[in-house]
Amino acid sequence: MTTTHNNAPVVQTLHGPVRGSTEGAVSSWKGIRYAAPPVGPLRFRAPVPPEPWTDVYDATEYGPCEPQSRIAVIPLGDNVVMDEDCLSLNVWAPTENASKKPVMVWIHGGAYFRGASSQPVYDGRSLAENGDVVVVTVNYRIGVFGFVDFSSLNSEEHTFDSNVALRDMIAALRWVQGNIKGFGGDPDRVTLFGESAGGGAVTTLMTVPSARGLFHRAIAQSSPATSVYGSERGDKVAHTFLEIFGGADGRLLRSVAAEDLVGPSDELFARIPQETPGTLAFAPIVDGDLLPDYPVRAFRRGNAHPIPLLIGTNKDESSLFRMMKSPLMPIDPDVIRAMFAEIADEHPHVELPEHSQIESAYSGLSQVNAGLGLTRDFGFRLPTLWIAEAHSRVAPTWLYRFDYAPAMLKVLKIGATHGTELPYVFGNITHSAKDITYKLGGLGTARHVADRMQARWLAFAKASDSQQDPSWPAYDTNQRATLVVDKQDSVVDDLDCEIREAWGETVIAFT
Repeated sequence: MTTTHNNAPVVQTLHGPVRGSTEGAVSSWKGIRYAAPPVGPLRFRAPVPPEPWTDVYDATEYGPCEPQSRIAVIPLGDNVVMDEDCLSLNVWAPTENASKKPVMVWIHGGAYFRGASSQPVYDGRSLAENGDVVVVTVNYRIGVFGFVDFSSLNSEEHTFDSNVALRDMIAALRWVQGNIKGFGGDPDRVTLFGESAGGGAVTTLMTVPSARGLFHRAIAQSSPATSVYGSERGDKVAHTFLEIFGGADGRLLRSVAAEDLVGPSDELFARIPQETPGTLAFAPIVDGDLLPDYPVRAFRRGNAHPIPLLIGTNKDESSLFRMMKSPLMPIDPDVIRAMFAEIADEHPHVELPEHSQIESAYSGLSQVNAGLGLTRDFGFRLPTLWIAEAHSRVAPTWLYRFDYAPAMLKVLKIGATHGTELPYVFGNITHSAKDITYKLGGLGTARHVADRMQARWLAFAKASDSQQDPSWPAYDTNQRATLVVDKQDSVVDDLDCEIREAWGETVIAFT
């Protein structure tokens, strides 16, 4: 039940009352705890419900985000503190009292290593107001706290759970099921959406049995769907971290201050892709418990949840990683060849396409641009195509590519790079005074792009059947219709024909 006190809406949740704030046509509640603090004996364990409270909780400020090293390109929000007690979520809802509004639950990105729901670009006000939907954004454990599997250290004294960050997301989705009616949302019309690592979480959760029924539609933006590893590699990463950290004692891992784990996490983040090109230090693990299979293989076998899916990538995904000199996306030809050699060693029974065959798809480009294109497709576009091809056989699926880039991003030679679609989806295209994106113009066009893109995302979330937009046909393996988002949107049939032909059956290596 929702009441108001001095224009501040109070909602009674299953754990206690929370008071938000109202601005114009939208009310918001921030920093609502959905799980107990994952500290002390609960560090590296599955989340548990929070202790109930009776006093009205002041939900007007974002909760803490997981401790992490700060970088300028990921502003975490004004006055947001870092604390291991970070399992909270935020809600935006139209002030109009009608209930059973569609719900959109956002999982942020950041290489499973950085980011927070408090990032200004993820403010849900515009989506809630323009779409008459309830928006939820979620904090979850990242880096070593959420994506390193220490279960090989299990003993009678200490237990370590696998995939605790995925379990956090499931706990948040269960909170939505139990509480969102009080905010005007419909628990039977939940769309899960996310970008980058958040997009990877979406495609992964679509294959987690215990997540079935917790969401009913899904949007995966730039999902690194193949960056999910087996327990053997997960164990190797865990022991590499212990080597960096300087101790393999479970008691020490739980007793040390959270801040003392951040430095070793940074070192692990850089070291793993150097030692094993094309892989991430932090990622979900096929543990045979929560996650029974590799997501791409589960999709190909028809085992993903049969729900409508909207999925796509950006035209110039890799250019951001080159600009940041990130170790995540190999660009150097020798490193790329080493990556393929390792894949061949891991899968000796699989006949991969000749490297020269793949390189031919990028002929005519400079060495740098060829490397950018190759890693863009290997890391993002191909996994997206594999999932679209497979899922379209069992549920309505829509495929897109985001191509729009204002003049400044073209001058900077990053174009429609990784993450640049986010302000358009959320309607926050001028989210920072320091944003240089439109210094060379293009803000008017950008607003039109944002209007169209947000409208499409909202139409998908609000659709009551498989048909969400007559101008954008669902994907199938005959027409392969793809929406290209640019200054003017267009639908192109089989946009990725050359990529598919060049890479052949590389997918088998990941299934």
